[in-house]
Amino acid sequence: MTSKEFARQIKLYSLGMVHRANSSHIGGAFSMTDVLAVLYHDVMHYEAAQPLKADRDRLLLSKGHCCTALYAALGLKGFFDIAELETYGLNGSRFLTHITHHVPGVEISAGSLGHGLSIACGIALGAKRKGENFKTYCIVGDGEMDEGSNWEALMLAAHHKLDNLCLIIDYNKIQSLGATNEVLNLEPLHAKLEAFNWHVIEIDGHNHEQILDAFQRIGREGKPTVIIAHTVKGKGVSFMENRLEWHYKSPNAEQYEQAVKEVNAQ
Repeated sequence: MTSKEFARQIKLYSLGMVHRANSSHIGGAFSMTDVLAVLYHDVMHYEAAQPLKADRDRLLLSKGHCCTALYAALGLKGFFDIAELETYGLNGSRFLTHITHHVPGVEISAGSLGHGLSIACGIALGAKRKGENFKTYCIVGDGEMDEGSNWEALMLAAHHKLDNLCLIIDYNKIQSLGATNEVLNLEPLHAKLEAFNWHVIEIDGHNHEQILDAFQRIGREGKPTVIIAHTVKGKGVSFMENRLEWHYKSPNAEQYEQAVKEVNAQ
């Protein structure tokens, strides 16, 4: 399976979860799917049978409301029986509608935004001091960058030269209540992050070759790396792309069938 086929499978399982559970956040799940696919297919060191192995690379999904994509990726990689995803969002299921560490392969519970990067800094700093060689990755949403805790963490990571840390900003330009540049403009984002003394890489977050190349450049400059991944909310489904309502909506039966058809055609 190629990383692109892996991404397609992630989307299909994510669609099934949100449709059955009548839940939200499929747009934000789709915008980060290609990044997740490359991470788990080509980049990260892990063993699904030993999800807590000490030398594993860590991925922290700070934008925890978009958990369906990560659940799907982990299930497809064998961290648990993928059939269990059918319980997503049901009473008593461990597959909550915001990411939970009770699922094998999930490092932290998240959903209250602005926490993941601070935790990732602590993990990366601890690894540095112990002489451990694993890498720590953290995915945040662009709207989540409104949280002041992220900017404190950016300062700390640069101060400690955490070149084992990689932040990925899913820059799909739409947050919960509108366009990011209208709610609270992040620009000039590249220049701000460089001013915080991070190694900044800007890519098309749906181009697997660019994504892989960016991950291969982590740590080369002796400072933490941030990847600004320009993405599209609802990527791959025509009626979802760049539409604010798909931050919240769940596809009905007709929309689900149409979305599956479009994803399968990719």
